[in-house]
Amino acid sequence: MDERTTTNAPHRLRFEHLDDAVLGTDVARPRLSWQLPAGATRQTAYEIEAGDWSTGVVRSAERVLVPYTGPEPSARERVEWRVRVWTDLGESDWSASAFWEMGLLRRSDWSASWIRPHEQDVPEPGHRPVYALHSKVDLPGPIASARAYVTAHGIYELVVNGQRIGDQELAPGFTAYRSNLQVQTYDLTTALHQGANDLGAFLSDGWYRGLFGYGRTYDNFGDRTAFLAQFEVVHTDGSRTVVGTGLGWGSTISDSTEADLLDGQRVVQQAGGFRWDRRDWQPVLEPTDPLCADWSRLCATPAPPVRRVRSITPVSVTTLEGGRHIVDLGENTNGWIHLDEARPGTEIVLTHGEALDADGDVTTDHLRPDADSPTPSPFNQIDSVVSAGDGQAFEPRHTTHGFQYVAVDGLPGPLGTADVHGVEVRTDLRPTGTFHCSDRRIELLHEAAVRSWRTNACDVPTDCPQRERAGWTGDYQVFVSTAAFLDDIAGFTDKWLKDLASDQVPNGLVRNYVPSPEAAVAVVEGSSGWGDAAVSVPWQMWQSYRDREVLARQYPSAVAWLEFVETTARTARAPERIAANPEAPEHERFLWDTGFHWGEWLEPGVEIALFEGDHAIVATAYFAHSARLLAKTAEVLGKTADAARWTELAANVEHAWATEFIGADGRLARDSQATYVRALRFGLIPEHLVPSAVEHLVELIRADGTHLSTGFLSTGMLLPVLADNGRADVAFDLLFQDTSPSWLTMIDRGATTIWEHWDGIDAKGTPSGSLNHYSKGAVIGFLHRYVAGLRPLESHPGYERFIVEPVIDDRLDWARVTLETPFGLASSSWRREDGAIRYEVVVPADTECEFRVGETVVLGPGTHVIAFSPLAR
Repeated sequence: MDERTTTNAPHRLRFEHLDDAVLGTDVARPRLSWQLPAGATRQTAYEIEAGDWSTGVVRSAERVLVPYTGPEPSARERVEWRVRVWTDLGESDWSASAFWEMGLLRRSDWSASWIRPHEQDVPEPGHRPVYALHSKVDLPGPIASARAYVTAHGIYELVVNGQRIGDQELAPGFTAYRSNLQVQTYDLTTALHQGANDLGAFLSDGWYRGLFGYGRTYDNFGDRTAFLAQFEVVHTDGSRTVVGTGLGWGSTISDSTEADLLDGQRVVQQAGGFRWDRRDWQPVLEPTDPLCADWSRLCATPAPPVRRVRSITPVSVTTLEGGRHIVDLGENTNGWIHLDEARPGTEIVLTHGEALDADGDVTTDHLRPDADSPTPSPFNQIDSVVSAGDGQAFEPRHTTHGFQYVAVDGLPGPLGTADVHGVEVRTDLRPTGTFHCSDRRIELLHEAAVRSWRTNACDVPTDCPQRERAGWTGDYQVFVSTAAFLDDIAGFTDKWLKDLASDQVPNGLVRNYVPSPEAAVAVVEGSSGWGDAAVSVPWQMWQSYRDREVLARQYPSAVAWLEFVETTARTARAPERIAANPEAPEHERFLWDTGFHWGEWLEPGVEIALFEGDHAIVATAYFAHSARLLAKTAEVLGKTADAARWTELAANVEHAWATEFIGADGRLARDSQATYVRALRFGLIPEHLVPSAVEHLVELIRADGTHLSTGFLSTGMLLPVLADNGRADVAFDLLFQDTSPSWLTMIDRGATTIWEHWDGIDAKGTPSGSLNHYSKGAVIGFLHRYVAGLRPLESHPGYERFIVEPVIDDRLDWARVTLETPFGLASSSWRREDGAIRYEVVVPADTECEFRVGETVVLGPGTHVIAFSPLAR
């Protein structure tokens, strides 16, 4: 986009959920968005112009995801568009132009063919090389424009005339490859030239056939990698040259002799770098993978790409006895190390980890999948390089690691902080939310949760960036509302939800993680709280971004999941219930008490027993909650009959839950914090019993020494439930608790990301489990929505109308939150000043805010400053 704008013009033009310049899309009729000119508060009309087409003046306030209704562009066509608006300031100038350009849309647009490397014997997983692929093209004349359309089974880097093309990493990304395979489009106008040109690529296993997850499975999508690229050149005289991959290409093993996303990369540098003019090319082979014949899988991505987002300078480098160097980045991250040159012939080994042992050395023992076993499985995050000694730096591009520390072996001489740096690699999400307050430890907690989330957003929302790296549905559904506050996750989540539906089992069961490389459905799948992401995540996209299209597209998937649950509840009974009562009571038709469930997961002090106990109290709660959400979804989509069906189902399930799990004395059948939190949050407790349930929840918390004892599913709900039910004092007591288990214990013990276990590093400094698991960081949603007080209104999605209602505690003197909503910047802050509390609220154009301090006041667009004395409140 041309950045030259005037103050009286719309700005920040958006295509779907992407920025203004989009190459290679497959969305012919996109939705367009824009921000109003500075100082404008209300839009009354707009006009969009795209080429020769125009909407004319449209009398409307809509400016978020406005459908394009002009002529449908064809493959390769570029559409430039601009917009002007009418506001309270009058008619604006035209915006600067933005554009989108179509990619290749159908099979007939492709003349290139899939190829695979010349690989006869496949090495062991984790030890397979990066292959170089190569061809030449002679271009007959000067170039006006050039494009490459590229994808792969594996991970690729595109190289043209010795130059790496683009700034994307880990392309084509991780998707449900059996159904969806993303194609990237590159502008090669300046990379190609008249005459002879070298076309090349590096190709490795990636997610397609590399090691994956807790079980270190491999060859999940296929046992051979493959590559597809088409190069199209328009010459200055209007003629075209089109070439692509085919059997005329050559392949060889690159200087990366081993590369695996989980285990690491080994490079044997060649003097002067990899030579594309070599003579040892062998002919590529024609793929036999049946997926290569399915061109319908090819698609563009709605998400931002994975990039090298930032460089991290180490805080220290120490040297242990024997010469091993320990690099400390000062923070946990996801990515790799950039190392400056070493001496010729030296093999340098880099071992990455999140923690140090008692001797100050890097340890990964706590990350082994079966660390308690006498013969634990290997856990490798190890890169190595044999240096050419000619000034080449080392930076792997076909692996990633979760780490704070790196042990460097084999490097002769000293190593300083200027010789090495960390590279954070993740999806390049646009930050949207910030939080600050007067307590530095709370700010550090917020920073740790943000860092944990972002370093796990690497093309998919992974559970952890070192051990499994899987897109667990349960992790994302507990954190997605918080993620949507911190970053623009709309396109990222759109992509993930498409894969969720693609990998869904025909009976409606939702896989544990998305994408799911394993084709076979495991026994441990279909769990409540995990599969319910099919319902809750699309609903959150509607609430945060007003994205009705995603809600509608995912509706069949959500229905299939709920019908799977409904059928399971109706047709199966737990053996213990059959033994206790052979004739099922009527309410048990709506009781979900069979199948596999992860349960509350990782409650402090509760031993994990996956195949033991009754999980119905958790599962049926989620059954009711998802039915309610699906009823709301159906209402938004205008499906009146469906809404009535799901509403009736929700009422029946809620009745079944209450019948089965609420005793005559009002107590719940499982006397745990998690059970009460979930029941209160999901509205499962009759109104007249809510006060006593809240009181008992507080008793449980106080009985635990004012510590939480919630697990995976309910931790993020705990503080909001207390605040919503008049016990914000207890919520703040838990927030500020600094003995284990607590959030501040993590911070006091040096956490820079959120831990999987509350005692991820115990009082003796011994690590356990993953030290980068973002789910418990959902607590920071309480900081945004309660401490600073900015929260959405369900009836007005996209923050078209929102609430500001801070919950103030004596342990804080001020707090501030900002949020870039679809309509513009909103913020809420408060500060103690001269015995009063001063509030400042910023309301974006075209929105309203309900300021609920004292008597509710509706605030319009602009900045509002309000002061209250404590007595006045």
